[in-house]
Amino acid sequence: MNILKRRGWEISESHVTSESLFFNRRQVVAGLATLPLIGSAKAAVNAKFADAGRPVTDELQNTTYNNFYEYGTSKSISDAAQALVTKPWSITIDGLVDAPLTLQFEDLLKKMPVEDRIYRHRCVEAWAMVVPWTGFALKDLIGMAKPKAEAKYVRFETFNDPKMAPGQEPGLFSSFPWPYVEGLTVAEAMNDLSFIATGAYGKDLPKSMGAPLRLHTPWKYGFKSIKSIVKISFVAEQPMNFWQAIQSSEYGFWANVNPEVSHPRWSQATEEVLGTGERVPSVIYNGYGEFVADLYKGMEEEKIFF
Repeated sequence: MNILKRRGWEISESHVTSESLFFNRRQVVAGLATLPLIGSAKAAVNAKFADAGRPVTDELQNTTYNNFYEYGTSKSISDAAQALVTKPWSITIDGLVDAPLTLQFEDLLKKMPVEDRIYRHRCVEAWAMVVPWTGFALKDLIGMAKPKAEAKYVRFETFNDPKMAPGQEPGLFSSFPWPYVEGLTVAEAMNDLSFIATGAYGKDLPKSMGAPLRLHTPWKYGFKSIKSIVKISFVAEQPMNFWQAIQSSEYGFWANVNPEVSHPRWSQATEEVLGTGERVPSVIYNGYGEFVADLYKGMEEEKIFF
């Protein structure tokens, strides 16, 4: 008798993509590899991350349903986000590194091996998307920075410009600790999954999705995937992230997807697949456990999900 072992990212037959959608997705992936982005004539598809186990979310849905509090508290911020000025854009790499530097975005991109990946995206609000990203592995950037041995965490910071982003104006969200900050352990940042996205759907990254570059960590809730990064710092102490600073009882440092651990105000057991209205069971580490579960061995007593 053959015993089939289901891998972490696999889903039940009732959720398997139809044949027509599958071949349509293959055409999308093939097309992405031929579309140029700034600083890269062609991006290769990473075969390891070429299928997220469910169809790619419609581009219009993905680019017009976003959390970006710098431009408002609703999901419909795509028009307001056009005020984001992305040229010129510089990124500073500092802290506990041997090679601190500040680069223009285009110059940084030229130094990185750009590729395409299709990832699931799971919001802490219990909705989900699938996004075809273009960008580069975060570990490649870390290799360029040459962090010192005492660097245990990577701290990410977004822009702070109230003239450009009305949500950052004094008094509007006076309790919000701008700029937006997020963090990973160096081990998490070095994981194969950790990705700096510079494009989506074969195009430059839309402003509503965090242009010109953002983090994406698909095994964590979406608020960890900080948008519009201007600074990456290597530090010895665990950084306080934006939502943790606002409400530490609801949002913590780790934010790993786990259907067994509810948010204090709602369940995380299921998620709505945007564009279909279907509600499906959530999966530990958002289905990426085979890549990341080993990062958390021995941490069973720690609050690694919120």
